[in-house]
Amino acid sequence: MMRNGGQLLVECLLALGVSKSFGVPGESYLAVLDALHDTAGRLDYVLCRNEGGAAFMASAYGKLTGSPGICFATRGPGVANASIGVHTAMQDSSPMVLFVGQVGTDMRGREAFQEVDYRAVFGTMAKWAVEIDDVARLPEIVARAWTTALTGRPGPVVIALPEDMLTTLTDVPALSGPAKVFEAAANDGALAEVQAMLATSRRPVILIGGTNWSAEGRAKLQAFAEASDIPVVATFRFQDQFDNSSPVFVGEAGVGMAPHVKKLIRDADVILAINVRFGEMTTDGYKLLSVPVPKQKLIHVHGSDREIGKIYVPSLGIHAGPNAFVRSLSPVRGGWADWRSQARESYEGTFIAPTQPGPVDMVEVSRWLRETLPEDVILTNGAGNFTVWPNKFFKFGPKSRLLAPQSGAMGYGLPAAIAAKVTYPGRTVICFAGDGDFQMNCQELGTAMQAGAQPIILILNNGMYGTIRAHQERNYPARVSGTTIENPEFVGIARAYGFHAERVGATRDFADAFGRALASTTGAVLELVVSPEAIVPRQTLSQMRESALASQKANA
Repeated sequence: MMRNGGQLLVECLLALGVSKSFGVPGESYLAVLDALHDTAGRLDYVLCRNEGGAAFMASAYGKLTGSPGICFATRGPGVANASIGVHTAMQDSSPMVLFVGQVGTDMRGREAFQEVDYRAVFGTMAKWAVEIDDVARLPEIVARAWTTALTGRPGPVVIALPEDMLTTLTDVPALSGPAKVFEAAANDGALAEVQAMLATSRRPVILIGGTNWSAEGRAKLQAFAEASDIPVVATFRFQDQFDNSSPVFVGEAGVGMAPHVKKLIRDADVILAINVRFGEMTTDGYKLLSVPVPKQKLIHVHGSDREIGKIYVPSLGIHAGPNAFVRSLSPVRGGWADWRSQARESYEGTFIAPTQPGPVDMVEVSRWLRETLPEDVILTNGAGNFTVWPNKFFKFGPKSRLLAPQSGAMGYGLPAAIAAKVTYPGRTVICFAGDGDFQMNCQELGTAMQAGAQPIILILNNGMYGTIRAHQERNYPARVSGTTIENPEFVGIARAYGFHAERVGATRDFADAFGRALASTTGAVLELVVSPEAIVPRQTLSQMRESALASQKANA
């Protein structure tokens, strides 16, 4: 049957099991939009307000489901906007495919209207960037993109679609389904070495991360760690991959790393790192482990051979997927019970913090949420000092999830919450956003309204870009520049988009306001008035400034 390239592409996506896509329309892929006209209820197109928001949604969808998030963007300005989502998906190891319009093949290389060389632009930002130049190869390219996004270290793929490739007729068959690819697995010799290294250890640590854990894999890992009584540390913003209520879970290695976690990693004699890419935040700026050869014995297990030895030379490198690897582990025991129990005790102590100055005390709000939220809640956030509350003051169980960007991208939280609500409309989804962070993508409230995917958004309003202000006070104390924000009326904005909205000006009012938010059928925005002084949980802004001024004076 003859049909155009746009129709063929949509047929291939349906065969792969795609049911959701995110995008902003553009004339460069009209044939795809036309093909999507006939797939409502099978392959839905979530109409977004900005390509950056759409790409964030696709990245979050991939992280949440384990299936590639699909994003459509038009050429030039559209894909430039979408690039932030590609960068985030890469740093998050989140499977994603971005389809972007392109000028016709007869105009390439002339700097035609909105022309971009996608291979050059995304060559280092994505796992693979490709441009289709033969409509008959479209199924082949899409199949490869799908497999590339999912296997090894998951990540984003960018596919450029020249206009004439989408309008050209073809009778080439569509895909019949995705490839079935099994994870790489460790051989018996490698497993025996792992067991021996752990058994002779005195201070072992398991370090975990990544997006491609299965429920079975997570359960097997937990069973092994608990039977072996080995402390488990999650890498930056992957603490939802392990049950935080387990006695072996001892914290997260990320921004604002707790002192006991730093000490645990630094003092460990054996580190079993599973599915970890060793980013800057997890290693405290690459200081916790010496580059290139750590003093700790490092066992690095990863589904991508390119990650093993990329930064650190391991004592033992194993090319294996996380789920296949943990399935083969047998418990080991040693004399490290006190090592684990002390780390757990220190972790529990991280939830104790002084009363915060100002109208709304986020220590108390976080405690209330920790005790009240359903076990399958999904939390999201963008970037800013406010992220300490969902990242450090919440315990993630086996059914709860955290969608937070390893790239530190502001504006991610709201699109991620919308993607989560599109995917799981019956679950409670809560976005934590700073006042600056929220305004990066607040227009996506319109996407939420139109899609009927309206989460609860908590805006922590302190009238400033808090993270940068904190750096400012530490390095240039009392010289405030470019970090104070004059904000709009957030409640009015939210109501204009059909959301229930309230301004919470006192801690005691939060529980009732949240109850009304939870009962709302239109989603909710709660603006929480927090003090600029409450910059971090255990130090006020004034104390930060005074400490920096004293240091300057002492060094003068």
